[in-house]
Amino acid sequence: MATFHYNALDTAGKARDGVIEADSARLARTTLREGGLFVVELDAQSDPLSQNGARSLKLPFHKRIPRSEVSLMLRQLATLLEAGLPLEQALAVLIEQGDNAAMRQVIAALRSEVLAGSTLARAMDKHRDTFPEIHRALINAGEASGELATVMDKLATYSEGQQDLQQKIALAMVYPAIVITVAVLVVGGLLLFVVPPVVEVFQQTRQELPFLTKALIALSDFLSATWFYLIAILVIGGIAAQRALHKEVLLFQLHLKLLRLPVVGKLIRGSNTARMASTLSILVGSGVGLLTALTAACGVINNLPMRRALEDAASRVREGVTLSRALAVSGLFPPVLVHLIASGEQSGRLDIMLDRVAKQQTQEVSGFTTALTSILEPALILFMGAVVLMIVLAILLPIIQMNQMVK
Repeated sequence: MATFHYNALDTAGKARDGVIEADSARLARTTLREGGLFVVELDAQSDPLSQNGARSLKLPFHKRIPRSEVSLMLRQLATLLEAGLPLEQALAVLIEQGDNAAMRQVIAALRSEVLAGSTLARAMDKHRDTFPEIHRALINAGEASGELATVMDKLATYSEGQQDLQQKIALAMVYPAIVITVAVLVVGGLLLFVVPPVVEVFQQTRQELPFLTKALIALSDFLSATWFYLIAILVIGGIAAQRALHKEVLLFQLHLKLLRLPVVGKLIRGSNTARMASTLSILVGSGVGLLTALTAACGVINNLPMRRALEDAASRVREGVTLSRALAVSGLFPPVLVHLIASGEQSGRLDIMLDRVAKQQTQEVSGFTTALTSILEPALILFMGAVVLMIVLAILLPIIQMNQMVK
C-alpha cells in the first residue's frame, strides 16, 4: 500500500490537501471522489517495495520539521496509545489531525511501514533527520518490552523538557541581541548622517573645538570613508569563519575555548550535561543497555570536546571501567555528575541519580540564564545611553562655547 499526497476541491469549491493510503493512484482518486472531493493533483509519497524490501519516502519539498512539531506528535501519540488505540490507528488519527504537511507525510510513511510489518523504531530509522537516535532507541526498547505507551510518555516528556530548556536559553539571548542591534544602528546613523552637517557648522566658526568633539569628528570621518569596506570585511570574514568552522579541528578548538570562558563556559557545560544526563536516565530506566544509551547520549551533546570525552568514556566502559571513573578522566563534566553517577552505580539506582543530575543542571542553567539576563539588560541599556550621551555632549560643548563667546 502506497501513500499519496493530494490537492483537491470539495463540493463548496474549498481547497483541501492531505494524505491518503491506497494500493494505486486510481484507487486513491476513487476513494477521494467517493468522499466528495475533486482531485486536482495527486502525488505518490512512498515508492513500492525496492529490491531490499524497504520503502522510501519522497517529500515534495525538503524542509526540516521543527522540533516543536516532533514533540507535539510524540505527546499526541503517547496519549492515543495510553487510551488503548492500536499503533496503526493512532498514527491514522495523527495524519487526520496534523496541521504541518511535512509532518503528516512522515507519519503516513511510518504508518505504511507499520502496516507492512515493520516496527515503529525501524520505520523511524528511515527518517533520522526528524527522529534522533534517542527517540529510536527508546521506542525500540518500548516495543521490545511491550510497554510502548509508557515509554512513549517518557519520551514525550523528555522532548518537551529539552525544547523548554532550549527556548529559555534562546529567549534569554533575544533581548540583548535586539538592544545591541538597535545601539549599533542608532550610533551608526548619528555618526554618518547627523554629525557631518553639525561639523560643517563648527568648522565655519574656526574656533578651538573640545577634545571630545574632535574625537567624534575623527570617528565620523573614518566611518564615512570606510563604511562600505567595513561591511565588506564583515561579510567576507563571516563567510570565511563559516567555512573554517566546517573543519572539525578548528571547530573543536573553538568549542574548547568557549568551554573555558567563565560565563559562557558554565552555560555550555550545564546545558550539555543536562541533555546528556536526561538522555541516559530515560534510556537506562527503560531497559536500554548502557553502551547503547551512551551512544545515543553522544548525539545530544553539541560541544565537541564534551562529545569526544563521552565517546572516550563509552570506550572505557566497554573495557570494564565504571561510568563515573570514565567520565572523571576528561575533567570536562561537572563534579556533581560524577559523584551522583558513582552513588547510582553503587546503589543500583543509576537512572534515578542521572535524572536527579539532569534536573539539578537544568535548574542551574535556567537560574543562571535568568540572572545573566537580569544583569545584561540594564547594563546594555546603560552602555547605550552612555554612548548616546557622549555623542550629544560632543555636539553641545562647542555650541555652549559659542554662546559664551557671544556673551
